[in-house]
Amino acid sequence: MEFPTPNLLIRNAERLTGQTTDIRIAHGQIAEIGTNLPATTETIIDAACGLLLPGLHDHHIHIAATAAAMESVKCGPPEVKNADALAIALNRPGAGWLRGIGYHESVTGALIDRHFLDRINPARPIRIQHRTGRMWIFNTAGLNQLLAAEPPPESLEREAGDYTGRLFDDDIFLRRALGANLPSFAAIGAKLASYGITGITEISPDNDDSIAAHFAIEHASSALPQRIILAGRQKLRAPGLPSGLGLGPFKIHLHEAHLPEYDATVAAIRAAHQRNRPVAVHCVTEVELVFTLAAFREAGRIPGDRIEHASVTPADSLAEIAAQNLIVVTQPHFVTERGDAYRATIPEAEWPHLYRLASFQAAGIALAAGSDSPFGSPDPWAAMHAATTRRTAQSALLGPDEALTPEDAIALFLKDPADLNRTRTISSGGPADLCLLTQNWRELRQNLSTARIRATFIGGRLIQNRIDQPQPQSGLRADPLAR
Repeated sequence: MEFPTPNLLIRNAERLTGQTTDIRIAHGQIAEIGTNLPATTETIIDAACGLLLPGLHDHHIHIAATAAAMESVKCGPPEVKNADALAIALNRPGAGWLRGIGYHESVTGALIDRHFLDRINPARPIRIQHRTGRMWIFNTAGLNQLLAAEPPPESLEREAGDYTGRLFDDDIFLRRALGANLPSFAAIGAKLASYGITGITEISPDNDDSIAAHFAIEHASSALPQRIILAGRQKLRAPGLPSGLGLGPFKIHLHEAHLPEYDATVAAIRAAHQRNRPVAVHCVTEVELVFTLAAFREAGRIPGDRIEHASVTPADSLAEIAAQNLIVVTQPHFVTERGDAYRATIPEAEWPHLYRLASFQAAGIALAAGSDSPFGSPDPWAAMHAATTRRTAQSALLGPDEALTPEDAIALFLKDPADLNRTRTISSGGPADLCLLTQNWRELRQNLSTARIRATFIGGRLIQNRIDQPQPQSGLRADPLAR
């Protein structure tokens, strides 16, 4: 629910500096900061010494996929851990598509195919997305529907002339074959607001002008109220973006098994740079990172060029990232969500290279964080907690030397999306994008996983209100936080 609040006075708010101040908001901006500010006719909110932050920014998220995932069946850990549990999850009656997410071969011991799905539910069309987001698996009923609409693409795997039901890296074909429209973003917009998130960088590589138009509609209707930076294809142009969206980097999505032509990649980076557009490259393996660093070395770099994930970063590659002054946008919560699987499948000598944090900061590398939702939890507080503890779901340590202080962990989500070298603060003249909590920083920093969001504001508008508050002072308009 949204309340229009063009003029506010927030009293007794604690800032990360430890100061307790008043904040006056007018016309969507921070108009004044001080102590004992005189009240006029604005609404007064008593922060009761709760922490007031700039609104958090998720620097790497896939909004449409997250919106769809919220209505999908969970097919992987932690909800589904074995083949029997997967069969129960998928054995649902119905005539329409059954969409599953989060599958990983650890659930079944080996990668499944359409025949496996046919044995569970042959009548209903099924499609399951792998945890990486790079593969869909269809049963025969689902495959028949796809191929009735579109001819088979090269990305549809065949073995001995037979379709396995596995489709690799081809969401464009899938959208065309399904005739699918993008979903409403209202549920994910509300979810992000509940975490104190006021801005996002949508990083899907296939984003084009038609997708940008959908984002503009959802933003204008306040279904997705967050400020939006839209990354994506080369052809996504700043003049073509509808109002309410900013142009993000050109996204290159690498896959070690099918790396693009090196010269073509260098040329693509240079073409983006010629339009003064930074480049973001997906790197989840050491090979992908080495390929990317070589391409940037040859193509050159501009401010804003970034490495997405940096999942595996040996010391020599870390030094090269620093030397090229590249930015890293990572996902600290994967240490918790996937750490036990990493410990089981990756040699111990390589554990210190996984999802580094402190080493990047020590090397002077600009570091920010995103959720990679729906492939990880969209909760930034869980990511902050993981960044400070470096513990897996089973409480094992993974790269403890990479742990951050709570202050550095929260800063990962306070970076300015227009300049990830800069950490945003609450300042006069700045936008009134704010996150108000019920606890002070001394209490909150002890357990970031239990953050209590009291309210989230974007442009001075209250977009998230979670708990009851005292009635406002006599003679003033009703406090919209009071229920």
